[in-house]
Amino acid sequence: MKKTRRTFIKSALALGVLPLSLVAEEKTQSKKEEKDRTLRFIHITDSHMDLQDEESVDAMKNMVAFVNKEYTNLDFVLFGGDNFNNNVKGNKDALVFKDIISKLHCPSLVIRGNKEANPKPNDSIHLDEFKSLFLDSKLVTIEGKDWLIEKKGYTILGLDSCIEGKDNGAYTKETIAFAKKAIKKGNPTIMMNHHPYTNYWNEKDEKKIHKYVLNNSDEVQKELFSYKNLILTLSGHKHIDSVTKIQNVETVVTRGFVRPLDLDQYPMRYVEILDNKINHKLIYTKEV
Repeated sequence: MKKTRRTFIKSALALGVLPLSLVAEEKTQSKKEEKDRTLRFIHITDSHMDLQDEESVDAMKNMVAFVNKEYTNLDFVLFGGDNFNNNVKGNKDALVFKDIISKLHCPSLVIRGNKEANPKPNDSIHLDEFKSLFLDSKLVTIEGKDWLIEKKGYTILGLDSCIEGKDNGAYTKETIAFAKKAIKKGNPTIMMNHHPYTNYWNEKDEKKIHKYVLNNSDEVQKELFSYKNLILTLSGHKHIDSVTKIQNVETVVTRGFVRPLDLDQYPMRYVEILDNKINHKLIYTKEV
């Protein structure tokens, strides 16, 4: 039987005769393989970039510089909705936002929030133009207003929970079917949408619950959250951070980027996943 290099190394290890240089090389190779299998990304939501607020534009530019300097090994950056306030005539704010994030060293993947789905004035960007601007990457598979990518054995779903012209949200039957079809393929799966699944901040006002919590969350949980390969969900909208579990699914809402800890320290979530084990933490930009 032909002996491979790794077979030789294992045999030598068993006999205790492997040179130290080869031991070190094998450990280095093992660490490299683990690094290559680790999925790494940043989740940014509710940046609310506004052309009438120069500071919000500068914050986004600084975010790009910070990520490019401090997080050089990312697979992608996820933008979770309310990315820009969509409150100017035409698509100028969308184009500025796209230009800024295009300078990231890795791909950027974007979904809508209620701001992008609720254009004011009425000639601001709508769904079709959003798709043409932000879902034009060859990385993504698009169906309706939803998308998916596959990376390092994981499936990432970008699900549009928006209702046109409204602040509240719900999954359409098409979105549920799209997500279920993708999850059933068996890859460990991550779902990103804008509206959170629970009233995690203990709101008492029913109107506010309707505005912020996914309106058909019970249906979505019943249809999707029982699949064991759904390992992580990412949401935003309320701007308040939350980490909980729904049916053993890590259910995360990231603090809104629009809520800085201090000057030039805007929140994002850094995520690493290896062998379905999820590690994540809030990080804050620093001036670069």
